[in-house]
Amino acid sequence: GFETPEINLPPNLVAYIFYGLLGLIAIYGLKDAFYTVAPDEQAVVLRFGELQEVTDPGFHTKLPFGIDRIQLFPTLRVLKEEFGFRTIKAGARTEYSRQRFDDESLMLTGDLNIGDVEWIVQFKYSDPKNLYFNLDEPVQTVRDVSESVLRQVVGNRTVDAVLTTGRAGIEDKAKEQMQAVLDTYNSGIKITALQLQNVTPPEPVQASFNDVNRSEQDMEKMENEALAQVNREIPNAKGEAKRTIDQANGYKIDRTNRAQGNVARFLGILQEYRK
Repeated sequence: GFETPEINLPPNLVAYIFYGLLGLIAIYGLKDAFYTVAPDEQAVVLRFGELQEVTDPGFHTKLPFGIDRIQLFPTLRVLKEEFGFRTIKAGARTEYSRQRFDDESLMLTGDLNIGDVEWIVQFKYSDPKNLYFNLDEPVQTVRDVSESVLRQVVGNRTVDAVLTTGRAGIEDKAKEQMQAVLDTYNSGIKITALQLQNVTPPEPVQASFNDVNRSEQDMEKMENEALAQVNREIPNAKGEAKRTIDQANGYKIDRTNRAQGNVARFLGILQEYRK
């Protein structure tokens, strides 16, 4: 048979390979021992899966070779989620997607009508520790809670309140209830704002709703014009009446004074006549 030839490496070469491997391991470990947290972030440091600390922005060290793992969260950044619409390009001339998101925006009101409600939610990661351990998908959690809460709040109001005068109340109530739900999860998320954007009737009935709305506005305009005319005419009429009464009183006094003067003159003539 064939004999396997023996490979004899020079002792120096074996040492070079050994020290080279040690050097590579040291370089990798040194590189893995440092990490940087951006100015708008905080980092959760885990050691063998257990929370070690939460670090602030800056340059930090950790144990290498996977002993310490880092999870970054943008805790100082205000995040935003859009519902019923999507922004393609923000700026001086904001561009929006033409795609419709009726599954998000169409809601049933308390008087069994339907409103097309678009809104945004702004939030911050306030506690990265709770965020990491209690939520698998923070953004999706915010979206799910927001949709559920807003549908409930809108469902307790009439369509007129939703479309016109009740917007501020809906925003405040929905924000309050969203925060309450997220707090029960110990989510580490703080809702900073909930704002209704475009609130309209569903597209198939928008034309009819606009006609009704214009009619109501015309009626209100005519009522205001009539009220303004009343407020203008009544003082004029009162002034004219007062002027007429004053003229009548002046005429009365003048006639009375003239009559009294005539009587006095006639009495004087009578007295002279008798003499």
